[in-house]
Amino acid sequence: MTRNAVFDDNAAVYESWFEENRPLYQVELEAVKGFIPSKGMGVEIGVGTGRFAAPLGIAIGVEPSPRMAELARQRGVEVLEGVAEALPFADGAFDFALMVTVICFLDDVTQAFREAYRILNLQGVLIVGFIDRDSELGRRYSQRKEQSRFYRGATFYSVAELETRLTEAGFAGFNYRQTLFPGQTADQPVAEGYGMGGFVVVRAIKIGEGISDESGNHPLSVD
Repeated sequence: MTRNAVFDDNAAVYESWFEENRPLYQVELEAVKGFIPSKGMGVEIGVGTGRFAAPLGIAIGVEPSPRMAELARQRGVEVLEGVAEALPFADGAFDFALMVTVICFLDDVTQAFREAYRILNLQGVLIVGFIDRDSELGRRYSQRKEQSRFYRGATFYSVAELETRLTEAGFAGFNYRQTLFPGQTADQPVAEGYGMGGFVVVRAIKIGEGISDESGNHPLSVD
């Protein structure tokens, strides 16, 4: 069964997690929100059902699972079906891009980061939320992933590994936030840095010569 099929067939189960674990979802949302720019055009790569894009005011998303994409559209997100390694957007189309709990499912993380770099303008921001493999939560997920319908084929990354891949793609200026600390089940805080929290958010900046779309086309256009 392909990963897309897993998410298509279990979209309702995916959705139920957010309702059953609302405090955890809210603190993850808060951790991500702290790095979202106050203005500019943004896109969520791997938008899922729109649980992050919609409340964060991100109007455009990319999602390979048709069922998940449809649920995101019901939340008001304009979704294109596609994969992170080959984004259906023009160069320099966005001011920022978001990826939340997506990298563990990708076939080629470095290529996905290169694509994010390509669609961002100069000094554009990439925000990545992920499970830190070196955290207590990450170790637990890794040990139990064969028992999970979603994470069975997942690859978890450490902060160091992710920063290396982001650097290879051309990003710099890293900042971190973390939450989901061990031993705390409610009223989870959001803290700067990483090393303790299971859910880590990194903010990276596109450096080098920017590529912008001078045509005036809508950023969904690839012409």
